[in-house]
Parts: sequence; structure tokens; C-alpha cells
Amino acid sequence: MPDAKKKTLVRDLGLAVRQLGAQSVLASAVMAKHFQLHPTDLEVLDLIFVRKSVSAGDIIKATRLTSGSITALLDRLEERQLIVRKRDPTDGRRTCISLNRTVTAPIEAAYFPRQRAMSALWSTYDDAALEIIIDFLTRSTALLIECAQLIGQDVNNPAPGSGSKVKPRNRHVAKLD
Repeated sequence: MPDAKKKTLVRDLGLAVRQLGAQSVLASAVMAKHFQLHPTDLEVLDLIFVRKSVSAGDIIKATRLTSGSITALLDRLEERQLIVRKRDPTDGRRTCISLNRTVTAPIEAAYFPRQRAMSALWSTYDDAALEIIIDFLTRSTALLIECAQLIGQDVNNPAPGSGSKVKPRNRHVAKLD
């Protein structure tokens, strides 16, 4: 059984991570609105930025969205020329998606002040602390991905309000003339 101090620290860490996550989502929504994008579209652009090149399947795995939703999202981004789709030279069935860095440059530039401020903050930690923080974030991210993959797999326990396994109360449907 963890001691009281550890229990408090773990609780406080959980709250801090939740606050960071919520603030990250809200800040992303503000940035997306500024560039007239859907927040998910902006996050997918960031995913592509981080990985340099991805497939639609990679995006589906990362977002857990349907292939139809991803196709619509990529069509929107391509229409605005934010991404480029090219056939994979090693596998003609696969399409590689990358950023059009000329068009995404204003979005990237809007993040520079935040990146500079965060880098300055993170630089105040010593190497050992940074290694612990990197390990914490890497392992927490992997766990979140695992948890997201489990959602929807348990068909016997659907999410409340999901409509799954709910029988209609009124089986009679009114006819419209």
C-alpha cells in the first residue's frame, strides 16, 4: 500500500496531466479556429508533421476514426493544399501523405512562440529529470493508445448513451404523408 505522500503525489500528478490534456485540446481548438480548420484536421496535420510521411491507415490507427472519416478529412486538407498524396514507390497500393510545407508554413510559424517558451521552460530541468519526464510521457502515451484501442471492443458493455443494445421504446413508426 503506497504511503499517504505517494498517494497524494500520484493523485496530484493525475490532476496535472488531466489539466495539461484539457488545456492542450482547448489551445488546439483555438489554433484550429484561427486557421479555419477542424481541431481534428489540425491534430492530423501535426501527426503528419511529426512523422514526416504517413498512410491513411496510420492516421486511422492513431485517431480511431473510420476510413470514410479519414478520407473526408484528407480530402479537406488536400483541397486546401495543406497535404500532398503520393503513391508509395515501394508499394503501389499504399498512398503516402506528407505536408505541403509551403502552405503549412503560417501554421508552423504560429506555433514558434509556444515552442520557444516551452523549450525555455523544459531547459530549466536537469538531464536526469528530462529523461524521467520523457519516459513518463512516452509510457503514458503508449498506455493511452492501448486504452483507446480497447474502447469499443467490449460489445457486452457499450458506453452509456451510445445507443448500442438499446431496444426502441415505441416499435410503431408514424407514417408521413
